[in-house]
Amino acid sequence: MEKLLAFDIGGTKIAYALIDKNGNFVTEVTKQATPDSSEKIYDLLKKTISEYEKDIIGTAIATAGAINKEGKKITSHVGNLPEGYNKLDFMSLSNKPVLLENDANSAGWAEFAIGSAKGCQNVITLTIGTGVGSGIIVEGKLLKGKSGAAGEMHFPIDSCKKRKCTCGIDDCFEIYASGTALNLYAKEYMSENATGYDIIEQKSTNPKARKAFDEWQGKLLQGLIMLGNIFDPEMIVLSGSLSKFIEYERLNKQANEQILTQPFVLKEAKFENNAGMIGVAMLYFDKNL
Repeated sequence: MEKLLAFDIGGTKIAYALIDKNGNFVTEVTKQATPDSSEKIYDLLKKTISEYEKDIIGTAIATAGAINKEGKKITSHVGNLPEGYNKLDFMSLSNKPVLLENDANSAGWAEFAIGSAKGCQNVITLTIGTGVGSGIIVEGKLLKGKSGAAGEMHFPIDSCKKRKCTCGIDDCFEIYASGTALNLYAKEYMSENATGYDIIEQKSTNPKARKAFDEWQGKLLQGLIMLGNIFDPEMIVLSGSLSKFIEYERLNKQANEQILTQPFVLKEAKFENNAGMIGVAMLYFDKNL
């Protein structure tokens, strides 16, 4: 049985496991705290790969940051990882092939290939966590753009609050539709010490929490309408830590009443924390490295 070693590298943890060509885990997922320097991250990856190298056909790595079209290097700054991380030579980690892909793209491919959007050819997966990431599939192919950076969810939306996003843009979609945004709404509508979790827990009993949730979900709706009009997808999949709290039926109805293209289906992702590893593994096998 052909299998490879798949990693998901984030700012707080690194997860890895062996995965087969059908996206099944051959081993349990191992998680370790992300080291505090790029050199230590490289050493951890190198050591782990060496332990499995004789039994695998290669390595697939899902990571934050834009990845070039060849899947060989990071082409952008990666703010939640140590300085120098984006300069690491990932291809030197193994004598066998190594594939890199953006973590949101990887999660999107997992949903397209064997997840909630299986059978669709035009799909957008939005990963809603601390920020908002996306994986966009057009005619069965991952949309990468000229430099590998396609799918960034950083664009201004209608608002007068003048919130500064991490990307530097005022009133960016991410700063209104992410987990970070939900925390800001909690402080605005409830109290200085309130968090997004308070909104989720109290939205059915506390009018202020309900108003905060409705505004947050309304900004997500704006993004869904825009993406629906631009890409004309069959399905938009929502993943990430906040996806389970979305009011899918309501949002799907409202979005499809306002788009100019044909209706799409709004659906919750099948895979959760392991989507990046599954997706990058499937991409590896699909590329026949």
